[in-house]
Amino acid sequence: MKRRDFFKLVGTGAAAAVLAPSVSRASALPLNQAKWRGYQLTYQITLPAAGKVAKLWLPLPDTNDTIYQFTQGSNWSGKATASAFYMLPGTSSPVFFATWQKGEERAVKVSSIVKTAYRTADLSFYQAPAKVSIPQNIKRYLQPTSQIPLDNAVKKMAHSVTSQANAHTPLQQARAIYDWIINNVTYDNSVRGQGRGDIRSMLSRASLSGKCADIHSLFVGLARASGIPARIQYGIRIGESSLNKNLGKSGDISTSQHCQAEFYLSGFGWVPVDPSDVAKVMALESLPNNHDSISQLREKLFGSWEMNWVAFNDGENVDLGKACAAGKLPFFLYPHAEIDGRQQDSLEPESFSYKITSATLVGTGAKL
Repeated sequence: MKRRDFFKLVGTGAAAAVLAPSVSRASALPLNQAKWRGYQLTYQITLPAAGKVAKLWLPLPDTNDTIYQFTQGSNWSGKATASAFYMLPGTSSPVFFATWQKGEERAVKVSSIVKTAYRTADLSFYQAPAKVSIPQNIKRYLQPTSQIPLDNAVKKMAHSVTSQANAHTPLQQARAIYDWIINNVTYDNSVRGQGRGDIRSMLSRASLSGKCADIHSLFVGLARASGIPARIQYGIRIGESSLNKNLGKSGDISTSQHCQAEFYLSGFGWVPVDPSDVAKVMALESLPNNHDSISQLREKLFGSWEMNWVAFNDGENVDLGKACAAGKLPFFLYPHAEIDGRQQDSLEPESFSYKITSATLVGTGAKL
């Protein structure tokens, strides 16, 4: 059974529905397993007893196995009136769904096993092809969305950034946008969650600031406005960082959601970048953008992801289905719950209530 063939609806009292790992995709991965790090990601959810009907949706690790992320399946335990693992339409991004009626215990535990490896894109020998060709399935990453419009204000800003840097090729332009964001956007640690990712609202303020969803939405918007396909990958940090103490932890990661950005180069593929983390270290450590450690981090995070992080999905304007009263979500990064159609505050884990933990896998067990 391929991982894409998710179990359909699981009835009342189901104790352990498991998503089987993909054997076919695993065979294409590198045989050198020494570089892989294994993690167990676990949600523990207890919804309030109020109301007649409660519903829950959880984002899970992407099942599109790559040379830097490989998911080995998910399982759940608990009781629910109905539950299911399913994919966001047209994607390899899994979701766990459960619903309860009045009087039922609303508690579940959902765990996923995932392996990650350091991701880097060697651009040192890249030469742009004479004719840029964008595959059909990539062209959607050039389109505007409600959160990331490509109006005149965005296009003018993109042109200003790239022309001032004398950037002509897509790679030069992407680097110019990356550097400009680090030099001009402030990481604001007071913002709730990881920000709204709404660049129209961001550009209307006197100063450019926000968290990763805001900063990376701006990167993606400016890249798309320059004709470069770009996207955001939404996920969560699951381990300690070797780059900086502020860039990851393990254990209780209930508020460790994070998103990263990518842009597409013709003849090469997706290139990872994370200007938000550079801005974050600058802000939290009160360092200027030309400090030696920031300069090193700036170079490191243009073309690489550390992978103490796991990707869930790259969804924009996400439709969780007819059962969801909230309509389309700007992005699917946090647990989403509704009681009698009223959305719970996903940015307040304690009152929601949920807890997300990560543990490093050692051998066949977990190091908590």
